[in-house]
Amino acid sequence: MEQKKSSMDKSIVALFSGCGGLDLGFRQAGFKIIWANEYDKDIWQTYQNNHPQTYLDQRDIKQIPSTEIPDCLGIIGGPPCQSWSEGGSQRGINDERGKLFLEYVRIIKAKQPLFFLAENVSGILHQKHQQAIKNIIAALAEAGYLVSFKLLNAMHYNVPQERKRVIFVGYNFDLNKSFNFDSLVTQNPVPTLKDAIGDLQTTAIPALAKNKSNGKTCLIPNHEYALGGYSSIYLSRNRVRSWHEPSFTIQASSRHAPIHPQATKMINVGKDKFIFDPNSPSAYRRLSVRECARIQTFPDDFIFDYDNVNLGYKMIGNAVPVNFSYSLAKRIYEDLLKDK
Repeated sequence: MEQKKSSMDKSIVALFSGCGGLDLGFRQAGFKIIWANEYDKDIWQTYQNNHPQTYLDQRDIKQIPSTEIPDCLGIIGGPPCQSWSEGGSQRGINDERGKLFLEYVRIIKAKQPLFFLAENVSGILHQKHQQAIKNIIAALAEAGYLVSFKLLNAMHYNVPQERKRVIFVGYNFDLNKSFNFDSLVTQNPVPTLKDAIGDLQTTAIPALAKNKSNGKTCLIPNHEYALGGYSSIYLSRNRVRSWHEPSFTIQASSRHAPIHPQATKMINVGKDKFIFDPNSPSAYRRLSVRECARIQTFPDDFIFDYDNVNLGYKMIGNAVPVNFSYSLAKRIYEDLLKDK
């Protein structure tokens, strides 16, 4: 085992990478992302621009033989979560997207890294999915891994946002240890919207017609916000957090982006019905793409490439917050590599 660890150095493989928030956090913690996989062609340019040292495989993961994936110290990734979401149909492992979790398991079994980490939405813990989760964990145990998992809120890990996600970490049995979630370092007090985006308030610009991007005319890259109406579902509750609170969860849709804290909180006028305060001292607008990126703790030099701002929101909302990833990665690094 020691020989295997040293021969792979700090190299890890990333699956279902998206734009690479999870990848960046692991890189900041000292790991080297040598190979990544992402099938969505709309994300490729953003990933490659921001992770130039990583080889990006663009094939459907179901078509990639494990023999074509490099040997590595660890495997990380966030298999698509829509089918496990509390807001979706919750078809889970019976859905084609849910089955992609099994592709993740397939590759872990074949590559036998020292560790793996997978991220998913809280809906995966719903009672209806209990047997599927038991089967996945049993398959990983059979493959040689002691699996720990826990529902965490990213706001406790230096992220200015309430965002609950389930994290699975597996350590190879040969390590004779398990991942201890209680050993993670938490942040107190929780960072706020003021901390994250207070300096961006006056410089945001609206997207062009049909939410086309302003491109390089943005003085601050990606600092543009989507236009358009608000659905009855969106208006069913308050969507404004104050400057001194963490953000609502950043979702993968411009239509569900929170409202900027410059406006006052929305007014409840009936069951599941809120309106904008007509006396708000400042206008209501959605958070910009860059503001969402800040709340997801991406650095400002991480540039998102898109023609339509909706794609910017999608990439950011689907990502793992960088600081959250870093907290997890740092703990794993200290467990496995601190003396190396």
